[in-house]
Amino acid sequence: MAENTTHFGFNQVPFEEKVQRVAEVFDSVATRYDLMNDMMSCGIHRLWKRFTVQLSGARQGNKVLDLAGGTGDLAMKFVRIVGNKGQVVLADINAAMLEVGRERLFNQGILVDYAQVNAENLPFADNSFDIITMAFGLRNVTDKEAALRSILRILKPGGRALILEFSELKIRPLKPLYDLYSFKVLPLLGKLMVKDADSYRYLAESIRMHPNQETFLDMMQRTGFERCDYHNLSGGIVAVHRGYKL
Repeated sequence: MAENTTHFGFNQVPFEEKVQRVAEVFDSVATRYDLMNDMMSCGIHRLWKRFTVQLSGARQGNKVLDLAGGTGDLAMKFVRIVGNKGQVVLADINAAMLEVGRERLFNQGILVDYAQVNAENLPFADNSFDIITMAFGLRNVTDKEAALRSILRILKPGGRALILEFSELKIRPLKPLYDLYSFKVLPLLGKLMVKDADSYRYLAESIRMHPNQETFLDMMQRTGFERCDYHNLSGGIVAVHRGYKL
């Protein structure tokens, strides 16, 4: 990797350019993000997110930050758990995604706090949250280790972070089919549903560029998280990594 560049899908771009290009992707897909997620995963993404919430061990009174929270799937679940004595903050770097999430939750009578933030430099005080989640957002972050350090800083002692992200498929005979689906079917769906094949081609490429399960586990441990583990879901298509601040 050249100095001062990073990957945007399979391409190399300057650090500052990646932020803008990722923003353009999510500006394009925001209004149909939920529909596309359902189509791409046959609805299974809802089970992955439910498992992540269960794994968090959230309970009444907890303070929860949902980073890259998009349209509010996880925030919606956490609100019901933490109750009136707790707090849920739905956060995203992308204003269009955050607005879709705000409207969706408001229409269902669900009240949370909102914040437009960059995960690499979170504007919250040290030791603020019991739980921080990030679902399908970290692979779009330019400096992943900076984001992990920022998350660790604002976790309370005893708090935990859960990162739900696409990972490395472990069922080898299925890899050719998975590649066909990722690089042919997904862009076609993007073209048909949101008239944007390029954004979904990027999403498929970004999955392949994200660290696999063991590499990301090591990254969390190097950052300072303790008692780290991960759970493969759907054969490793996605994984939930968990780490604690002790």
